[in-house]
Amino acid sequence: MANTAQARKRARQAVKLNAHNSSQRSTLRTAIKAVRKAIDAGDKAAAAQVFQASVSTIDRIADKKIIHKNKAARHKSRLAAAIKALA
Repeated sequence: MANTAQARKRARQAVKLNAHNSSQRSTLRTAIKAVRKAIDAGDKAAAAQVFQASVSTIDRIADKKIIHKNKAARHKSRLAAAIKALA
């Protein structure tokens, strides 16, 4: 339990920040799943279009340091490779 006013405030702030970051991570996962779903459907043009929208979401979340920039790059690279592999 926080004993000082400062520690109590930091605990309150941590709860808010955690909720916000969790929401942002959820948005990231949803964007990635949307691209995966389009790839599984087999429509290359639709997958590419969804990928473009998802890239901006991934970059935005990486810029806010909710995920590391290398993790964002890894997700984008793997999604792009999967789209490219569609015949």
